[in-house]
Amino acid sequence: MEKNSDITYNIHSTAIVSAEAKIGANVMIGPYTIVHKNVIIEDGTVIESHCEIGHPTPKFGSSPLKIGKNSFIRSHSIFYEGSTFGENLVTGHRVTVREETNAGQNFQIGTLCDIQGHCEIGNFVKFHSNVHIGQHSTIKDYVWIFPYVVLTNDPHPPSDVMMGVTIEKYVAIATMSVILPGVTVKEGALVGAHSSVGKDVEPNTVVAGVPAKYICDTDKIKLKDGSGNNAYPWRRHFHRGYLPETVAQWMAEFAIEK
Repeated sequence: MEKNSDITYNIHSTAIVSAEAKIGANVMIGPYTIVHKNVIIEDGTVIESHCEIGHPTPKFGSSPLKIGKNSFIRSHSIFYEGSTFGENLVTGHRVTVREETNAGQNFQIGTLCDIQGHCEIGNFVKFHSNVHIGQHSTIKDYVWIFPYVVLTNDPHPPSDVMMGVTIEKYVAIATMSVILPGVTVKEGALVGAHSSVGKDVEPNTVVAGVPAKYICDTDKIKLKDGSGNNAYPWRRHFHRGYLPETVAQWMAEFAIEK
């Protein structure tokens, strides 16, 4: 246990932490982890073993890597300098996040995810394992991205042209789907598993297939729990992990609709 002025933190004896890094109170840093100088780690964060935090970028004068309060970064993960994460970031193992990734609060990144940087990510976004996010992606609040999904950015590879994907609020993208460069998946849409999406997806619709085509509106899908209730919008019935005040807003929204 180390103590610096009024700040208490726990750094394993095998960890290498730059004296220039800014470490908050009650931070834990595990065995063999490296924390570089251009890093801010806020209070209550846990970083497990064999991580590299604040890996230097090729760009001179990059801004610090900032990890928000009460975050939890699991072992063998690498975060480059020049990114910002809100409080309650949670990762799986062996995550890679490149520079200029800016994410809000309660961002969850599954094991073996790869975020290529230069991305904007909202609040309460959830990635399952093995998700690949290409540069210049924009992902808004309350989005679900399931395993092996890829967001691309090069319309005619290989080239120097980059056209990022935009994913709007409340979207769910199912397993092993690919979203092609420049596509916008609009609010509340569902992309079915194993889809290749080359055109914009309209709000509250379901697309699926290769190439992805319109299947139906999301309100045609029923929960498979015997209730007969609509599965979408999912925020009507799925509330685990969300703030009580947010859930109250959702419930008020649907009460007004009735």
